[in-house]
Amino acid sequence: MKKVNFQILSFFYCFLLFAGITVPDAKAQKYEIGGGLGTTAYTGDILRNIDLDHLGLHGTLFGKRNFDNVWTLRVGITAGTIRATDSVRPLDLAAQRRDARFRGGMIEGSAVMEFNFLDFLRNDSEFFWSPYAFFGIGYTHFFLKGNTYAFNPSERYNLGTVVIPFGGGVKYRLNDRWTLAMEAGIRATFTDFIDRIDSSSPPIPRFQDPNNPDQPYGINFGNPYDKDWYYFLSLTISYTIQSTKCYAY
Repeated sequence: MKKVNFQILSFFYCFLLFAGITVPDAKAQKYEIGGGLGTTAYTGDILRNIDLDHLGLHGTLFGKRNFDNVWTLRVGITAGTIRATDSVRPLDLAAQRRDARFRGGMIEGSAVMEFNFLDFLRNDSEFFWSPYAFFGIGYTHFFLKGNTYAFNPSERYNLGTVVIPFGGGVKYRLNDRWTLAMEAGIRATFTDFIDRIDSSSPPIPRFQDPNNPDQPYGINFGNPYDKDWYYFLSLTISYTIQSTKCYAY
């Protein structure tokens, strides 16, 4: 419980640092609200690479504050689904016998800084689009159901973790009010338990005992040096509340 409280406090502390960023020219601020839809993916002890057969869905709502033509603060909340199973594309025979699986939902709150590579926000700009990168901090709560071995019943479990969001995308300004964006985001987590498989689980013998044919075999423990990750691919649209776009550097 203390660990969860520390993660939550860390998230809000960093959020306040982001929100407290100021620039000398107050007139250079512009606000946007928006939302989007997309797909979700996971990698960990069940899937080592992104698998198109294990995609989930997510939706997001956000608000933005543009400080100038380059830097933008985005605060948002995202809800989505996530899943994985050994049976679809097992890593090896041991993973096939293990037959671990999980599925469920998650809610993420995050604050990120976006860096626009092109000056596309001004009305007189020659650019109507710009690639961008982002980096920030967030907190995610998972509510899941799964099992770590084929003979174990599926159980519900919950966990929360601080996450480090980063990634990039492309923005396109449809007009003075509307902006369309395509974004690929990566979330580095501080947990190895999204798939309910971590290094604290008691190991199951890798090879079957010939004197006990009913003894299960395989592996049910995770890599203690590798945390779980998840990913978003999103299409978003935002609406500009304040139309002033003459920024001073």
